[in-house]
Amino acid sequence: MQFDEEFLKEMGLSAMPEAEKQRFLDYVQEELEVRIGQRISKGLPDTLLNEFDLITDPKEAAEWLQKHRPDYREIVTRTIAEMKEEIRSNRAKLVIA
Repeated sequence: MQFDEEFLKEMGLSAMPEAEKQRFLDYVQEELEVRIGQRISKGLPDTLLNEFDLITDPKEAAEWLQKHRPDYREIVTRTIAEMKEEIRSNRAKLVIA
């Protein structure tokens, strides 16, 4: 997913102050990574989580996720949708920030 001007437009945040846009986009990306990571790791033993932490290749990471968390795509999709709804419901506060 791209976090850029189009994302801001989709969220109704085009009027956000220019000085805040990149900082907000960085925050959204970081927050999504944390939320998705927490949900994917829930219920997995530490040995598997440590194994995943050692993977640096994106293809290997995708294969590992498919094997150990076959629902990871659903988790990602649901988490992104929740984050978007959260952003939309706070749009007025974000634009005047």
